[in-house]
Amino acid sequence: MARLSVCISALLAGFSTAKYIVPGGRWHDTDGNLVNAHAGCVTVDKDTGKFWLFGEYKVEGQTEGGGVSVYSSDDLATWESHGLALAPVEGHPYISPSHIIQRPKVVYSEVSDEYHMWWHADNSTYGLLLQGFARSPNISGPYTFESATAPLGNWSQDFGIFTDYKDGRSYALYSNGDRQEGRDVYLTAYNDDTTALDKVIHRFEKYDLEAPTIVQTDKSYYALMSHKTGYRPNNVVAFRADSLAGPWSQPFMVAPLNTRTFNSQSGFTLTIKGKKKTAYLYLGDQWDSNSLWESRYIWLPMEIGDREKTLSLVWNDVYDLDVKTGEWSAVKGKTYYAADAKTTGAAFKQEANFASKGVIATGIYGNDSTVTFEGVEGSGKPQWVSFYYQNTDDMGFGDQPGGTPDRIGGAWQLRRIASVVVNGNEQKVETLFQRDTHKGIILSTPLLLALDKGKENTITVGGLWNGFDYKGADLDRIVVYPPETDHKKH
Repeated sequence: MARLSVCISALLAGFSTAKYIVPGGRWHDTDGNLVNAHAGCVTVDKDTGKFWLFGEYKVEGQTEGGGVSVYSSDDLATWESHGLALAPVEGHPYISPSHIIQRPKVVYSEVSDEYHMWWHADNSTYGLLLQGFARSPNISGPYTFESATAPLGNWSQDFGIFTDYKDGRSYALYSNGDRQEGRDVYLTAYNDDTTALDKVIHRFEKYDLEAPTIVQTDKSYYALMSHKTGYRPNNVVAFRADSLAGPWSQPFMVAPLNTRTFNSQSGFTLTIKGKKKTAYLYLGDQWDSNSLWESRYIWLPMEIGDREKTLSLVWNDVYDLDVKTGEWSAVKGKTYYAADAKTTGAAFKQEANFASKGVIATGIYGNDSTVTFEGVEGSGKPQWVSFYYQNTDDMGFGDQPGGTPDRIGGAWQLRRIASVVVNGNEQKVETLFQRDTHKGIILSTPLLLALDKGKENTITVGGLWNGFDYKGADLDRIVVYPPETDHKKH
């Protein structure tokens, strides 16, 4: 079910040089492989300024214990793989393939002039709740395991690191487990060498949150955290304070209600102090519990208002970020509406006051009931196309796999899968994953498609088997974006 389409290899050459950031897209490295670095961090090389992405390495059949992968980039959009920075060791008491190596974070230690990696270290039953530590003289690794310890004698589960740019001190953020006597998030200072924790600075008590990260402005600190719903996305919240020691504000949501933070979970934030502006980026994960190795990345700009004491994510299907100036701009595309599309079989257009032109296309069941957008303009080069949809799987019955927690006893399917065919070429079928949204909530998911040059392209959407039926999600519209080479730089 979770497969790349047969035509994706033809697009990789064009994709590998693209400079766009596309939240929720299939990101490929310069070798053409899916970027495989989940729940991690981006660390800047102290000498070159190059960005290094570290994350959990997951492959089909092994969702934990794969080690920590590492990639490098000059622009945050084109990534080169450098393999495993921390490889699992068979029989090791803490980093064997059967252990959990989650949420790795890497910081530079000026005292020892080396890079230090920390992560949530555990066994398969989450019975250890430790923090792992490894070190390397090179940012790319390999990292040498040093220890796995309980932070100041406490439990540690989801893990994050924050470095204060004012004094250079680093801090660990970690939830202390799901047991009733836990359910806190700790903010704890490291020693000068980031080799051990020193003292607790603040405790977010009994909020029962996880996936913590902090973003800093000249006037404020904002701590972002996720609720504990497993791989199901939820409404990420933020706290604000003038000082790390607090007092911290009440939590507030950072994305529109019921979008479940655009189907993502918090994990890390990145600040880029450019020559003209400072860009604040939310680096979230879009988990897919059916195929964790294909989980996507939701990287979005954040708008922060220190005067108003607000922080919010800014959704963009496709955006262009200049890491040297700190400026970013949304890429503009051309919209085609489902209200104007052609339907076949059981697919039909239905009144929807929340949808574009008051109409949404539904009943997309298998290849016999489809929606076709006609007269689509293409460039002859690979282009991102964003599909805006509504997935109301929460309407399913609780004893069926399609039901979600919006119904008592429901399970969570996390996606419908649609087929996408360009210009009627059935030999090149793309798969479009459409995560659950909510009744009346329209979100988008992107695909990289090869469109012919001209205005005669067709894009046909049908349903594919997703584990319990052949349904595609309801369609509102598609937006076709220009290739990177055709986009006017800001």
